[in-house]
Amino acid sequence: MDQEQQTIQRILTESRTIAVVGLSRRDDRPSHEVAQYLQSHGYRIVPVNPSYAGTRILGEPCYATLGDAARAVKQEGGRIDVVDCFRKSEEVGAAVDDAITIGARTVWMQLGVIDEAAAARAEKAGLDVVMDKCIKIEHMQLR
Repeated sequence: MDQEQQTIQRILTESRTIAVVGLSRRDDRPSHEVAQYLQSHGYRIVPVNPSYAGTRILGEPCYATLGDAARAVKQEGGRIDVVDCFRKSEEVGAAVDDAITIGARTVWMQLGVIDEAAAARAEKAGLDVVMDKCIKIEHMQLR
């Protein structure tokens, strides 16, 4: 197993709470499918999408910003371990910066999402970074 696969295995084993930035309420969207899969495998999903803030997605309250989500989880005594980004490559940098600000352990950029500069900022801040990979596919391969 290479270093990247070891890191992915550690992330998926040690993490419990995953904020999904860009999570859609529509069950035909990849973000919804992935979040539902993760939830069914014991992860807590924290929806982040300003379009749906104040509603519930997959039974969880949805937040407008990652900062709002992190504050709510912290009030419950928890923390966001992974920030899973369903954003376009050109828009993901802001979510990565927010992940650094809230003290997340990992930034995960979904399949097709690539931002080398944002990844470098996250790594410099001490976060694990997974880029251009689907968290659901990676989880399925580990099982």
